[in-house]
Amino acid sequence: MASTTSTTTTTLPSTASIDAATLQGWVESHDDLVVIDVRGGAEFETLHIRGSYHVPLPLLKEHAEEFANRMGTHVVLVCQSGARAEQARKRLGEAGMEGAQVLTGGVPAYAAVGGQTVRGRTSWAMERQVRMAAGSLMLLGVLGGKFVSPKLLVLAGGIGAGLTYSAATNSCALGRMLSWMPWNRSVAEPTAREALDQLSGRS
Repeated sequence: MASTTSTTTTTLPSTASIDAATLQGWVESHDDLVVIDVRGGAEFETLHIRGSYHVPLPLLKEHAEEFANRMGTHVVLVCQSGARAEQARKRLGEAGMEGAQVLTGGVPAYAAVGGQTVRGRTSWAMERQVRMAAGSLMLLGVLGGKFVSPKLLVLAGGIGAGLTYSAATNSCALGRMLSWMPWNRSVAEPTAREALDQLSGRS
């Protein structure tokens, strides 16, 4: 991310994660910093860090080698909470890119410390959508099992097992499914070529 106030090239620490206040300072003082937002299009449009590049996680995973070659040396990956950014960091590591960092607490944490952000239309964050969907399905399973058929309790158990697996593997199948819903894809997301060209053309 380019800075208009400084041209310092001080070496940045290579820890796996950073806090929002630290990132805010880096954005203001390092012209070789690249912030990559791996959330979906609707989430990015709702709120994102000013100057960040939008590379949705599925796109980054599919073309990790190409993105690893374009991102530069000092890269911070951001999402809504840090979970998807951590997945992106691991995938880039597999592609040979070491040193990428994850913003703890995600974009909301950056906004909370006064970092410059861009706000658009309002939509629910993916984590909130997952909680609503999982909670609704579990409630439906419990109520259905009590009033309709005990077999419906399997639904609640299945959701519980899925959430446990999600936490253990730091993945979210339900989140991936929800990301394809119309309300989450109403905003045009970049193609691999568009995202790569944007990174290549940064100043």
